[in-house]
Formats: sequence, C-alpha cells, structure tokens
Amino acid sequence: MGGHQDAHHEDFQLKDTNPLLGEQWPKGAAGPARPAVGGGIAGWLGMDKPSSTYDLVEQMFFLYVRVVKAKDLPPNPITGAPMDPYVEVKLGNYKGTTKHYDRRANPEWDQVFAFSKSRVQSNALEVYLKDREMIGRDDYVGRVVFDLGEVPTRVPPDSPLAPQWYRLEERRGDGGYKVRGELMLAVWIGTQADEAFPEAWHSDAATVRGEGVASVRSKAYVSPKLWYLRVNVIEAQDVQPQSRGRAPDVFVKAQVGNQILKTSAVPAPTLNPRWNEDLVFVVAEPFEEQLVMTVEDRVTPRKDDLLGRVQLPLTLFEKRLDHRPFVQSRWFDLEKFGIATAIEGETRRELRFASRVHVRACLEGAYHVMDESTMYISDTRPTARQLWKPPVGVLEVGILSAAGLQPMKNRDGRGSTDAYCVAKYGQKWVRTRTMIGTFSPTWNEQYTWEVFDPSTVITIGVFDNCHLGNGGNANNNGGGVGASPPARDARVGKIRIRLSTLETDRVYTHAYPLILLTPSGVKKMGELRLAVRFTCLSMMNMVHLYTQPLLPRMHYLHPFTVTQLDALRYQAMGIVAARLGRAEPPLRREVVEYMLDVESHMWSMRRSKANFFRAVSLFSGAAAAARWFADVCHWKNVATTALVHVLLLILIWYPELILPTVFLYMFMIGLWNYRRRPRHPPHMDTKMSWAEAVHPDELDEEFDTFPTSRQQDVVYMRYDRLRSVAGRIQTVVGDMATQGERLQSLLSWRDPRATCVFVFFCLIAAVVLYVTPFRVVALVAGLFLLRHPRFRSKLPAVPSNFFRRLPSRADSML
Repeated sequence: MGGHQDAHHEDFQLKDTNPLLGEQWPKGAAGPARPAVGGGIAGWLGMDKPSSTYDLVEQMFFLYVRVVKAKDLPPNPITGAPMDPYVEVKLGNYKGTTKHYDRRANPEWDQVFAFSKSRVQSNALEVYLKDREMIGRDDYVGRVVFDLGEVPTRVPPDSPLAPQWYRLEERRGDGGYKVRGELMLAVWIGTQADEAFPEAWHSDAATVRGEGVASVRSKAYVSPKLWYLRVNVIEAQDVQPQSRGRAPDVFVKAQVGNQILKTSAVPAPTLNPRWNEDLVFVVAEPFEEQLVMTVEDRVTPRKDDLLGRVQLPLTLFEKRLDHRPFVQSRWFDLEKFGIATAIEGETRRELRFASRVHVRACLEGAYHVMDESTMYISDTRPTARQLWKPPVGVLEVGILSAAGLQPMKNRDGRGSTDAYCVAKYGQKWVRTRTMIGTFSPTWNEQYTWEVFDPSTVITIGVFDNCHLGNGGNANNNGGGVGASPPARDARVGKIRIRLSTLETDRVYTHAYPLILLTPSGVKKMGELRLAVRFTCLSMMNMVHLYTQPLLPRMHYLHPFTVTQLDALRYQAMGIVAARLGRAEPPLRREVVEYMLDVESHMWSMRRSKANFFRAVSLFSGAAAAARWFADVCHWKNVATTALVHVLLLILIWYPELILPTVFLYMFMIGLWNYRRRPRHPPHMDTKMSWAEAVHPDELDEEFDTFPTSRQQDVVYMRYDRLRSVAGRIQTVVGDMATQGERLQSLLSWRDPRATCVFVFFCLIAAVVLYVTPFRVVALVAGLFLLRHPRFRSKLPAVPSNFFRRLPSRADSML
C-alpha cells in the first residue's frame, strides 16, 4: 500500500525533458517534397546554424499561402452577372477557403493559410478560384498549381515574400487552357517564427467554422491601465431636506461603473454637513465611466431621499504622480430635485435652489493597482509610466507541448480536448493557438517579457476551448442544444514559476504536472512541457532591487487598509476580466478569473489545514534545536555536553567573538547547503496542499457557491464543524492572552504578595548584577543551565511555579 502511495505521489512530480530546442531538421532528412534547385527546401535544411530567434522551441515547418486579391474575373457563365468569388486552397486532403464577396470582379482577401509540414500528403499545391453559385459542383473559374519542390523558403528576419500575379487557367475540352483572370499569391515555406503565423488559417483547425476560427488563433493581450481614483468628500453647502422641520441626516454616495461607496451619515442642523472622508475606486483607461455623486438624506433606515446629484467625467481630475499632500479642491453644483408637479397634464420635476459639494479628487499614479494576489504578484510597477525604472532582465518562455491530457468533453460519441495555453506576466497576456481534438497538443510558441523585479511570478494555465462553433464543437459536453447554459472554457490546470528561484542565463526544460482540484478529489490532468530562460541585463541593478521595497513608495507612505485592498483588488479583477473579454478573440472571464485566483480568499478547510502544517513545519527547526539543547542539558551525550561547556567558556571570556561566530556559522551552513541546492523550479505540491488526504465533504464545501447553495442539514453540519474548529482556536488564543496578562500582572499589584516578592527580587538582582562582573554572572547562569541531571529535580522550576500562580483577566470573562 505504501509503495502505491509513493508511486501516486511520484506522478505529481516535476520531470526533466530533453527537447531539441532551436534545431533544424537533420541533414539529409526528407522534406515535404522533392528537393528544388537553388532556393529549394533541401538547401535551407543543410544550414549548420539556426537563423531563427525561436531558440526555446522546436522548429516546426509550415507551407504558407497568402491570397491577396484577384482581377479581370469573367462574369458568371450562366447568369452573366458578376460572380461571387472566393478562393479554395487545397493540399492533399486539406482545404481552406477565403470569405466570398457578392458581385465583385476585383475582390481583395489578404488571407494566409498555413499547412503543417508533418501532415503534408501531396507534392502539389492547388489554388482554385470559385464562384459561390457553383457550390456543390466540381466546376471552378480557374486554378494555379505549385510544385512544392520549387517553393522558396523564408526565415525571419528576412523580408516578407512579395506576392505575384498568377494567371487563372481553365482546361478546355480540346485539351488547351483558357485564361480566366489573374490571382495575386505568395507561397513560401517557413516556421512558427513567421509574422504570418498568428493570423493564419491552420490546417490543424480545418474543422472549425464560423466565429470559432478567430478563437483558435494565438494572440497577445495587454491588461488595461488601472488607476486608483481617490475622492475626498470634504463638505456640502445649502443642503435642503425634502421635508421641512427636521435636520437632515446627510451622506454622499459615489458611483463609478458598478462600484458604489458611501460616506458616513452626518446630522446637518446648519444644512452644511462636513465629512472629510476618502472614497477610493479602481478605474481603467480609456476612461469610459463617469463619477456620479449624490447627496442623500437618511429619513429612515430603509428610506433615503435624493437631495442632489452631479455627474463628472474622469478626465476632469488631476493625475498625481507623487505623495504631494495638496491637490486642488473644487466646488461642484448639485442638480437638486424637488417635488414632482403636474402642469397642463405634463409631469415635471421642479428644480429648487442648487446646493454644492466640495470635493478633492485625483487619479493616483504612484500606486500599483493590485489585480492579483500579493502572494503571486507578477508586476510591482506604479501606474504612471514616468515612475518606471529600467528592466533588469528578460524572461523567455517556450510553450512546447502537453502530454496525457484528459478528455474534457464529448464529440461524436468520443472524448475530446481542444487545448490552448494562457500565460500571464505583468500587463502582458499571451494565448497560444488551439490544437483541435488531441490529447498531446504541440504548440512550440515562444514569448518574451521584460522583467522589472525578479521577486515576481509567471502563471501559465491550460484550458479546453469550448467556443469553436458548430463545426468544431459539435456535441460539446454530451451534445444537446435546448436551454443549456453558455459554454465556458474548462480548466485543465495551471502552474506558477517564481523568477527569483531561477538561475540566470540557464534554460530550464521540464514537464510540469497539470494538477486540478475537483469536487471528487485531486486529479492529474496531464503534463505541460516548457522551456524557460531568465536573462539578467544588469546584475548590479538586480542586486540593488533586493534592498528596495517590493511595492511603490506610496503603499508605505499612505497605505490602504487590508479591507480596502481586498475590495479594490476584487474590483480590479472584474475590470480586467471585462476589458479582456471585449478583445477579439476574447480572453474569457472564466479564464481571467482562474489565472488571477479570484476565489483565493474564500474559506477552505483544506487550505486552513495546509497553512497550519506549514507553520508547524516552519518551527520544526527551532523545535529540533530545542530538543538538542535539552539533550545537552541532560547530558545524553557527554562529549557533546563537554564541547558545549568549552564553547560557553570561550564565548564568556571573549564576548567579542559571539556575533562573528554566529555569522560565520551561518556562512558555513550556506556553503554546505550549496551542493544540495534545488535544481528545479518549484511546482504545485499536492501533499503540502493537503489535496491527497482531504475529506470529500471538505472538498464539497470548498466548491460551494457564496452564498451557499447546499441543503439546510448540510449547512448545519458544516457550521457545527466550523464552531468546533473555531472553539479550539479560541482556546489557544485565550491561553496566549492569559500568559501575556500574567506577565503584565508582575508589576500591577493585582496579586500584592506576588508583586511584592518580584519587586524585592528585582532590587536584589540589581545590586548583585552591579557588584558582580557580567562574565561571572554569565558563567554561573550557563553552568547552572547545563548542570548534571543528578542536580536536577523532576518538579517544575521555581520561576515556572511563581509565574503560573500569577492572576490574569480570564477570571473576569463571562
């Protein structure tokens, strides 16, 4: 049984890989077609040095076809009207088609098709121009045929291949050819480093149709630029309540988008209430929302009367780039509403005397707006670009492939997975292309980030694409059309890599386990193979960063409260998810929330246990040292105790050696541990996370919604369990408070006899320590502490007995 558990745990470990990074095909290998003369593929394969900058991925070869435009197309032979032209590119069994145009003789497409070299099934590339009216027939307007052996090769940084005009020929009945217009094309062989690669139609995704085509392409995204909007509500003037004869209880409500904050309610007998309270919001450029402020009167706990309103664009406010305390305040007139009156059958709202509100508002550019957990933060720069420091390094990640992925949905009665990767570091998000219907997808895409602080984390997640359209997503989740909820991209797993744990200029090639916690338990969903390199640009600047605060200065000069930070982080996550969801193709909300750990603050019994045992493990070294010292004091090993006595005498006679000895000891420990230093980046640890031994009900509670959606008896049971755990915590906290209060009572005369004894002891100790040299006192104390067991008693020591008899405030607890 133990061997089975060890094998199960081994399955979640990091594994070394040995990919062929940045290498070409070996010389003499067969290309996609027969060799050509001059610029053919065989000549390019014979190059000894890779000319591509993609040195962290395996080279993949594609046949690219760029269809630009056509001209001089003949009319439809049946109707005589201009045709509805489109182009079909055919290579073996793979076909790709452009969009069609209605009634156009000179259409322009500018579309790129990419056919994977590993799936080439023909020596000839055929390009057909067809009329939509002829769909379902074998007829075509004209075609161009290319011999793959004559196709040139191109590798960036070579300039793009210029397209050329090719005559569209149609075979006639007598064996001749008839020209039916011209088509501008460019055909070349390249790699995934080609500029056309991200936007190209790929033969691997030939089954995807409609809107799903855009969702399978690789894309880079940039998070919106986030600002903190600080609104200092100072006062209001001439506030008139709706009902006469009572002093209004006034507060200000401010709203930006879906963020609503309120000041405290202040009684205003003089009708000029004053608050001087700060309200902080998260806003994003471009500023689309407006700040809406309303002054309201709290008539009853359930009724508020609107007294005035003002709507302000965010571009009106100053951008503050430092900690200057003074920002110009302004008065804003409130649109104040009175009682609705009916005049000649029309109802209108009568405007009364306008009130004013005094506000000091600014956009804080010296803070870093938190949109992710501080434990896994990937960027620490302030909002204002003027305050950024130069980068200290470059992070390069090659997303190679995945293996052993689990089926995430059903398609045509079989399990299927359409996997893609998302990587997030700093403000830059990247998304690989989607590999259709494979459990071992190969991406070989390389991405680069500037690094401004090595104490940051890159997050890489794998997802199953559930938005491929009817052609690529048939029978998703078991099929069924009906009233099913909108499809959501399913989580496969994610990994995190802290940059400070990487050696500079070293390439890490590992297979990371994709571990997913599900309601049924922890599950390995596959492996993700990466190549990671962290390059240092300036070692002096990087070392200097370790002496600087992690966050910008404003976080320490004018800090937010913990409650404020949690609320602002949640709002920032929502803004980032909404903005990235508006891109094309969208980076969907469920993906962004999983990458940003939106649910990390939710209660989890499993996570609480894991954190508790992390703390226990943290103090295990101190506990081991205490046990060793206890063995020394009890003479378990006479030689060790004798050496400790010698060390004690040396340190007492030469006290100037104490600190040098401590630091030299730590230096020697560091050198000793260097040969056993970690060789691999850290990864998800299921054992430390208590994911392997978690109870099913605890997992069900962790995946429960907020507020709960479980049955009442289940909620009662979990509440009782939580009360039990909280009761034990309550007892421990109470014991700690008791010990501290006993320490305070030594001089508080709560116990007059104990305080009297302690006070006279302090007087005697002061006299003895004054007349006795410190070395003698230290020597006597050390020898007494290390005395032989025959001079020890099994009863508690006198100081312990005295301390435990002291009173505490626990007697006053109800």
